[in-house]
Amino acid sequence: MTTVAAYAAPAAKAPLERTTIERRAVGEFDVLIDIKFAGICHSDIHQARDGWRPGTFPMVPGHEIAGVVSEVGPGVTRFAVGDRVGVGCMVDSCRECDNCRAGLQQYCAKGPTWTYNDFGKDGEPTYGGYAQKIVVDENYVVRIPAGLSLDEAAPLLCAGITTYSPLRHWNAGPGKKVAVVGLGGLGHMGVKIAHALGAEVTVLSQSLRKKDDGLKLGADHYYATGDPQTFEDLKGTFDLILNTVSAPLDFAAFLSLLRTDGTMVNVGLPEEPVQLVLQSLFGNRRSMSSSGIGGIAETQEMLDFCAEHGLGAEIELISASEINDAYERVLASDVRYRFVIDAATI
Repeated sequence: MTTVAAYAAPAAKAPLERTTIERRAVGEFDVLIDIKFAGICHSDIHQARDGWRPGTFPMVPGHEIAGVVSEVGPGVTRFAVGDRVGVGCMVDSCRECDNCRAGLQQYCAKGPTWTYNDFGKDGEPTYGGYAQKIVVDENYVVRIPAGLSLDEAAPLLCAGITTYSPLRHWNAGPGKKVAVVGLGGLGHMGVKIAHALGAEVTVLSQSLRKKDDGLKLGADHYYATGDPQTFEDLKGTFDLILNTVSAPLDFAAFLSLLRTDGTMVNVGLPEEPVQLVLQSLFGNRRSMSSSGIGGIAETQEMLDFCAEHGLGAEIELISASEINDAYERVLASDVRYRFVIDAATI
């Protein structure tokens, strides 16, 4: 066991504070990672504040982890000391079900082991990336290519893969019209990736406040959903709508923007139930779907793709003492576009 400094929420809705946690000893197939940077995801706030379900406390959030390997177990073959690596939203799965065998560990039939706010197979709670070090099985660690800086790579471990996976699955590319709803931590990566894949990209945001940013990130068009005319002008336009916001929407209005056989994919997860009028799916054979993160192989594919195309996250680097302020700024949409914690300050 190794004692390391971390920032944890001692109870639901309580401010995060500096503390210490125990990391397990490095096992045969484990790697010990010196964490260099950890992104702040909106889901960290949802979980630290019991927004989705009752959490396990104290809770150390963080599933956008970038660092350097400092020790490997005797059975490790994929990594060596000094390698630049990342850890995303999960650190284990059953490895035996159809989904795991297909490389879809995020949809493990028994449920993956989440990087934090969960329990490992040893029955011990999992603690995330707001810490100095983490121990992870090598099979759930990915390599960060040389073309990506660690600080800009950290958010790719959630925001990057959460948008890349559905864009790939629903074949975003040349000849396809893709709309990204919301230009935040997820949305800005959705725009970058969809553009790099060759799709025609439209941002649908509440206002035009971030229009210049959206166009610089790769959007071809930018519309305000606060203007009712937007839904008239864009009716029947899109092959794919990627909804990245974590708030209820007028889904009927957004579904009306789909072409025949178009799909609206939701990657944001509101805390409250949402309503869907089934009639809004009729007519153009529209689909409503959702997507989780991605499997380990797809996450590596995403990192390689981002390195090839020079796609790091747009970040604001902060010290650990600023985490609580950063949470409030995320809720106020006052970040462009991802806070990243410098783990040297923990």
